[in-house]
Amino acid sequence: MASHAQAQRWSFKITPTRILLMLLSAIAVGVIVFRLVTGLGMVTNLTDEWPWGLWIGFDVLCGVALAGGGYGTALIVHVLHKDYFHPIARSAMLTSLIGYLLVMAGLFLDIGQWFNFWRPFVSWGHSSVLFEVFWCVSCYTTVQILEFGEIATERIGTKYHDIFKKALPVLMIVGIIFPTLHQSSLGGLYLLMVDKLYPLWWSPIIFLFFLLSSFFVGPAMICVETTLAGRAYDHWIPIPILRKLIRISGYVMIFYLVLKIYDLISRGVFGLVFSGTFEANMFLIEIIFGIIVPIVICFSGFSATRNGLFTFGLLVSCGVVLNRMNVVVIGMMSSTGVSYIPSIWEFIVSAGLVAMGVLAYCFIVENFKILDHNHGHTA
Repeated sequence: MASHAQAQRWSFKITPTRILLMLLSAIAVGVIVFRLVTGLGMVTNLTDEWPWGLWIGFDVLCGVALAGGGYGTALIVHVLHKDYFHPIARSAMLTSLIGYLLVMAGLFLDIGQWFNFWRPFVSWGHSSVLFEVFWCVSCYTTVQILEFGEIATERIGTKYHDIFKKALPVLMIVGIIFPTLHQSSLGGLYLLMVDKLYPLWWSPIIFLFFLLSSFFVGPAMICVETTLAGRAYDHWIPIPILRKLIRISGYVMIFYLVLKIYDLISRGVFGLVFSGTFEANMFLIEIIFGIIVPIVICFSGFSATRNGLFTFGLLVSCGVVLNRMNVVVIGMMSSTGVSYIPSIWEFIVSAGLVAMGVLAYCFIVENFKILDHNHGHTA
């Protein structure tokens, strides 16, 4: 009986979708190995004139923002003691952990001489924003791994569970401080590009816009993740919990929108919004469908339905992704005079990393107490 129970300890369902994800992951791993052997030039369309592309824009800047649900939820649940949201705490933390691990992978792949990745640990560039981002992301990822230890030791290494449980409050506090630093610093990287980044996105407070968007996208990602997890595992978070959560996001989005309009007016560039240029149209799409429409959904009756919550989450998440890609790519096109279209291999690697993250999420959810840690809330 004991051996049978041990055999049943780990499980991972094999489905056609997961087979496809595993195939995509395997292809991406092959491309990654080839890139590490041959360099960036053989795999990407990056150049000296355009050194930051899809991997920095999507895998890193978008990945860090979308993984922000972890610190936001930790702040709400464990610091502000809003136990009402406890059912979503672990799933948000897991999504954030996987997201940051993929961000670290994206950063590693984008380093030209990847074998020098260790140098920032010993060569301290105190005046570099990128140096601060490297350290904060590295430290926060380490903290999240330690936080996951409290969950992992419920099944493996159980004798260490009490240690991780006692350390969790301190880890939570540290884990909230670090993201507020690097989430804003990623925007701060573009303060230097006042003459390169299109005025609709460049701002002296771009770091604040990055920080605010990383916070309000957290509840949106939780809505998307819990909806997909609910369909996959028939475990539904009560609608009132999610609706109350996105209200927090909605108020932050209103402040973000007002601050954005004030910033554009104060810099005398508000007229560019309706200039009809490609950049202006992309900016309008970002603001209308990524901010204004979700605010309307958030404070309407549509948010009392699962479809409404999922729609809110999807629009906000896509809006933040569009914002980051607008900053990295669209907003730089006019000033550089160089066009950039990611290579097929760049897309494959990015898609492969996402596939790996989905597979990791499924494996962990099926083998650890992520969804059922609060005694099975139902719809």
